[in-house]
Amino acid sequence: MLPDKEIESFWRFIRRSVDRILLCMDGLDETDLNWRPLDNANSLYVLATHIIGNIEANIHGVLCHQNINRQREAEFKAYGSTIETIQQRWRELQERISSHLAKLSSKDLDTEYAHPRRGMITGRDMLIVVARHAAEHVGHAELTLDLLFTARGRALPDREF
Repeated sequence: MLPDKEIESFWRFIRRSVDRILLCMDGLDETDLNWRPLDNANSLYVLATHIIGNIEANIHGVLCHQNINRQREAEFKAYGSTIETIQQRWRELQERISSHLAKLSSKDLDTEYAHPRRGMITGRDMLIVVARHAAEHVGHAELTLDLLFTARGRALPDREF
């Protein structure tokens, strides 16, 4: 648990969103992980890679002042043979971010940070943007999974909300 309850709350919701995206990928083979409903749409593997890259760049990079070498365009070309690689990346990133967030306070949420694409943004607004972005991709991933199962003639998965 983090010392600042507001930071902990944001971080908990962000983690849950990524976990839900990864849950969409659970049990899928290489073909399904990389399936795209349209040629220009994103696969589940791309969605997971992208949101983890976004979290790393925004929270670990900007908010926690860590050097990040994000290659955003490469995220949309990601291809994976199994879910294990992306799960491991997520576990490692969570540990790094959690240790840095533990050092932040509510004062850091009010501080403005220089964001490479958004300009000056408070720590709180950055966490809101990341949480919103992650939640949007949960819906995106669940829809992609539904389209995949429909295309494959499989029964749609049950979900707990």
